[in-house]
Amino acid sequence: MIQPEPFDAVDVIAAKRDRERLTDDQIDWVIDAYTRGVVAEEQMSALAMAIYLNGMDRAETARWTDAMIRSGERMDFSSLGCPTVDKHSTGGVGDKVTLALAPLVAAFGVAVPQLSGRGLGHTGGTLDKLEAIPSWRAELSNDEIMTILGPQGPGAVICAAGAGLAPADRKLYALRDTTATVSCVPLIASSIMSKKIAEGASALVLDVKVGSGAFMKDLDQARELATTMVDLGTDAGMVTRAFLTDMSTPLGLTAGNALEVREALEVLSGGGPEDVVELTVALAAEMLAAVGRPVGPEELRAALADGRAMDVWRAMIRRQDGDLDSPLPVAQHTEVVTAPDDGVLTRLDALAVGVATWRLGAGRARKEDPVQAVAGVELHAKPGETVRSGQPLLTLHTATPERFDRALEALVGAIEIDHETTEEAEEARARRRAGVILERLD
Repeated sequence: MIQPEPFDAVDVIAAKRDRERLTDDQIDWVIDAYTRGVVAEEQMSALAMAIYLNGMDRAETARWTDAMIRSGERMDFSSLGCPTVDKHSTGGVGDKVTLALAPLVAAFGVAVPQLSGRGLGHTGGTLDKLEAIPSWRAELSNDEIMTILGPQGPGAVICAAGAGLAPADRKLYALRDTTATVSCVPLIASSIMSKKIAEGASALVLDVKVGSGAFMKDLDQARELATTMVDLGTDAGMVTRAFLTDMSTPLGLTAGNALEVREALEVLSGGGPEDVVELTVALAAEMLAAVGRPVGPEELRAALADGRAMDVWRAMIRRQDGDLDSPLPVAQHTEVVTAPDDGVLTRLDALAVGVATWRLGAGRARKEDPVQAVAGVELHAKPGETVRSGQPLLTLHTATPERFDRALEALVGAIEIDHETTEEAEEARARRRAGVILERLD
């Protein structure tokens, strides 16, 4: 005999529509029923909109997150015999930090299971970047992940999350993307944290981006998201800490897949742009401290300079079939954007650069869209620097030159140059000196 469902989706939707608090049993049922197909897409759409409009409290959000975790499998790294720590970024323009960060942390005897995603829209995806490396493989089995993280492996892995982790979130994420319910703190936080908790690392450090090129444009909203995620991780028994970092200007000097891998290799060789190095070292220090293995910034920078982190990187890429002897691909077509005047570059908008990068072919509008490894934008100056008329500011890269016009349209109004020493110019210089880290939360 078929057992009747304990709840009706319409009643759950109505409760949240009327600003009532959902019970634990209602949440458990609706997530399970949606995963099973009992709750229809249009019903979950209505519930997502009700949550978007009326919110969820901390207990509701925690239960919603836990229900999504329980919809699938959980990974268990307890047999590794060493601490495990993960990092998550909410996404930005030019954010290639993961590429150097994972091997840097692993160089100090801590396992880093970095289960990453692909880009959508103007923000780049870590897996897309790494697939610029010839033959590199993103899809790994759980056994392969455990072997790479184990005593005989490099200790770090960057790969795709398996379909078995939080499958309810996989369905709900796609639904939110088509129903204008993406920018909702409880739904964002539970989506991120359900996967991260299911991954099974003992600690997590969050990099929540703030600014024009980030998902969260406003500092208060970003702080709310970071606090919610830290609370969810803490409630689940995971040591969780967060940074709020600036994304008003692209991170580093490149945005685009192969371009960002090349820049990450510069960092792993002891060089690279200072803002990328600063954030990589700060996140690494926080990750190691979170698992009781504190390492100072000087020692972390030394591990980048002396090849320890690079050794882990090379071993990690080899274990995922990457061809380290083949050069990274290079775009056949480039176009240079020059400074229109002399003065101080006061603004180089991250969102505009991200959209240009996307239009050049580095990103996708839909998950199934292909991406170009070679497409992207190279920066020759950052806000706070003095520039001369005609000096190159940006170089656009693509395999398809018909994309240049649309990319250039995205950059209209994105560049501002102050002709005199004004308050705006001094503020730009001050931001450049201050670095990318805005706040730390735990």
